[in-house]
Amino acid sequence: MVLTTSSSIRPQSLELDKQEENHPSSDKVIAPGLNEPNETVVTQEEQWLTGFKLINVTVAITLVCLLIMLDTSIVATAIPRITSEFHSLADIGWYGGAYQLGSAALQLLTGKIFMNFNSKWTFITFFGIFELGSLLCGVANSSKMFIVGRAIAGAGSSGIMNGAFTILAGGVPMAKRPALMGLVIGVSNLGLVMGPLLGGALTQYTTWRWCFYINLPVGGLVAIMLAFVHIPEQMPKPKALSVIRTLHSNLDLLGFALFAPAAIELLLALQYGGFQFAWNSSQIIGLFCGAGVTFIIFLAWEYHKGDDAMIPFSMIRKRTVWASSLSYGLLMSQLFCLSYYLPVYFQGVKGATPLLSGVYLLPSILGQLFSSVLSGWLVGRVGYYLPFALIGAVMVTIANGVLSTLSPTTSTGMQMVKFISPIPILAVQNTLPPAQISVAMALLMFSQNFGGALFLSFAETIFSNSLKTLIPQYAPSVNPEIIINAGATGFRSIISPAQLANVLVAYSKSVDRIFYMTTGMCVVCFVFSWGIGWKDIRKKKEVSKA
Repeated sequence: MVLTTSSSIRPQSLELDKQEENHPSSDKVIAPGLNEPNETVVTQEEQWLTGFKLINVTVAITLVCLLIMLDTSIVATAIPRITSEFHSLADIGWYGGAYQLGSAALQLLTGKIFMNFNSKWTFITFFGIFELGSLLCGVANSSKMFIVGRAIAGAGSSGIMNGAFTILAGGVPMAKRPALMGLVIGVSNLGLVMGPLLGGALTQYTTWRWCFYINLPVGGLVAIMLAFVHIPEQMPKPKALSVIRTLHSNLDLLGFALFAPAAIELLLALQYGGFQFAWNSSQIIGLFCGAGVTFIIFLAWEYHKGDDAMIPFSMIRKRTVWASSLSYGLLMSQLFCLSYYLPVYFQGVKGATPLLSGVYLLPSILGQLFSSVLSGWLVGRVGYYLPFALIGAVMVTIANGVLSTLSPTTSTGMQMVKFISPIPILAVQNTLPPAQISVAMALLMFSQNFGGALFLSFAETIFSNSLKTLIPQYAPSVNPEIIINAGATGFRSIISPAQLANVLVAYSKSVDRIFYMTTGMCVVCFVFSWGIGWKDIRKKKEVSKA
């Protein structure tokens, strides 16, 4: 801790401002009252988490992120049983859609919330909302109650991933973040593959309600692990009461009121288009038009708000920020598509059980975990993250290209390791000042979640339309609508063995077309990866001392 006298306040203040301009990610915390006598400048090195505290916090936030990713995929295998119990086949689209809508609508606002309120307690609050949604889903006695629970769980999930990275940014120095963030991302991605596997086992051997009850004991454990640990902030936060008094301006609530409807309208159009309503129907066209007009008004308002906006234009104009957001969104979106449609290939084309399908995916997921941690460790050692971003983009492009050649006769052992790393997150944290880190993390997580919802909608459209086109070519006597409505495994029981082989070819080629899309996404990811910059994260920041 460094104490300054009143005679040295102004020169030091100017020097600190100059340092902040030259090194926006400088590892220091300036106590409130900078322009008052007897101010205190606290170096961040004095507050870093180490030893047991660091392990405790890392394990806690990793468990939470794992649950969030698990929750996005575990419901898939439980939906058939849920619709049977509630007699609600017409509501099936809302079981996943309500979660996405709840998350997307609040995602960007969470950045401003973390910016103004204590990171640890904000993180716990969002997780508490997620747990409440899980509880409502578990005890639901109607389809409507279940949908409300999914929406609340989605709202809670909106602040989890960006909160985890904000906490790590305040708790450890930049040089140590790559390995820890790689660990968090790698372990949390296990949830995408574990979801269908665990959900199938729970639904089959207990009840589908345990797909949601399972979140509750972990939530209690995490609350205990975090409650009594002091987690440092990257910058001083005002008292909660002072923020509440100026809530409308601090959180840009008008911007949120404009953005949320635009995101919801777009997601509804993508969810309903081609299924419940035709793409050229008045309902879908109206939703697209409403989303576009509302988003234009939102952009105009954000420009007017300046640096106080929910998405500050001064931040988003920086090449590293927009390039990292786009590359990270594409990288994670292709992972979502693979996680959803590789099981479709294994179960639909290869005839594997849900349990065996999860086993087939383990080599790929374990490879992702290993590559995430390894790339994070190497970045911490080498210092430069651009080479690893480019190598990762090339590897996932090759992996998706190979997967696009899958056929009914392909060996289930043919899998490619996908290189998933936290590099875009590190690039943004190393570029922006501490005051904007939480907002930037919310933007990155929004690009991940909204991009995932967007490209999963595209994948579903590609898959369904491809089946409608290819089944008449390979199996002319089979009605494509019957195959589509029967589901990924049900079609095997409604067609003859003589027809099955040709239908499997059409099914496999339809999955391949989704991987054509993900391959293209990875190529674009490679292009945007060049924009994340060339900086050494090992560079030490000097703190002015009196």
